[in-house]
Amino acid sequence: MLKLEKRQSDSRVMGYLSPLIALIATLICGAMLFAFLGHDPLEALYTFFLAPLQDTYGWTELGVKVGPLLLCAMGLTLCYRAKIWNIGAEGQFLMGALGGSWMALQFLGAESRWVLVPILLAGTISGMLWGGLAAWLKTRFNANEILTTIMLNYIALNALLWAVHGPLKDPAGFNFPESAMFADAAILPLFSEDYRLNVSILFALFFMVVIWTLMARSWIGYQIQVMGEDAKAAQYAGFNGKALTWFALLTCGALAGFAGVAEVTGPIGQLVPQLSPGYGYAAIIVVFLGRMQPVGILLASMLLALTFMGGEMIQIEMSLPKSLTGLFQGMLLFFLLAADLLISYRIVIKKSAVAQA
Repeated sequence: MLKLEKRQSDSRVMGYLSPLIALIATLICGAMLFAFLGHDPLEALYTFFLAPLQDTYGWTELGVKVGPLLLCAMGLTLCYRAKIWNIGAEGQFLMGALGGSWMALQFLGAESRWVLVPILLAGTISGMLWGGLAAWLKTRFNANEILTTIMLNYIALNALLWAVHGPLKDPAGFNFPESAMFADAAILPLFSEDYRLNVSILFALFFMVVIWTLMARSWIGYQIQVMGEDAKAAQYAGFNGKALTWFALLTCGALAGFAGVAEVTGPIGQLVPQLSPGYGYAAIIVVFLGRMQPVGILLASMLLALTFMGGEMIQIEMSLPKSLTGLFQGMLLFFLLAADLLISYRIVIKKSAVAQA
């Protein structure tokens, strides 16, 4: 009989190597999958992971996708350090895009770049309020945040679909479910007219530094970490668990909301139903793959952004379904969790009582 037995201590070296092990295992299983589908595994892996970065345009597109992943992941890191299992970054991202789009549509004739301030604020506040709803349910009714945030994701998605089919639909858009194109003044500045990369990546890097400084150098960051390590000890020390829960979820919602409004005022330029390819969900993998450390999260954001690009590339070049992106992300998470489990536990074989008799 197989049984898991707790190790005396976890290996710190293996803790840092487990993301690499998970990536290698994902590549091996991915190669087997491509072979099963009748394609050359090496060619398919090259198309998925390397071909998207063969020119400058590919690297700039990587930056476009890293921005929202990094913003969502840093907010989730704050929650997970406190053992608040927020799965709702996707919904907060969508609500940020929805709130920011509504504000952007109020300035269709604007010519001043200053209109970006209320637009970005509207998106950030919308995401923050959506995160606040999960915080209220947890602190007021002790509702499980995993369940509530997952359900709030679907409510946010349906709110977005209602908006683009209803009040925010472009009346001159030939009945397509999308808003009018935003004014040029309401679009985030580009680094170059030849590429889609805009200044939102700088905001993402800035907030990464802010959250890391908050966790490593501030009193509230210390309280969050203590609450995550031992909630009873934090309560005994006089830390306000409810206030910390509100802070973590509001901050996460604000960052995800900012990512959402940066997406509609950046590479998209309008509100559309296919707004997010799953940034909020992928950011969960980013957090654990990056070991909740800023540099690790940045590198993991680049890897997950590459899977989104690889899915598009393999659909174009090899006529394979784009859904392979989700499959690769799922395999990566599965192998990461398995590696982490074996760091803390070992598998032992024990004879059953019947066999011994």
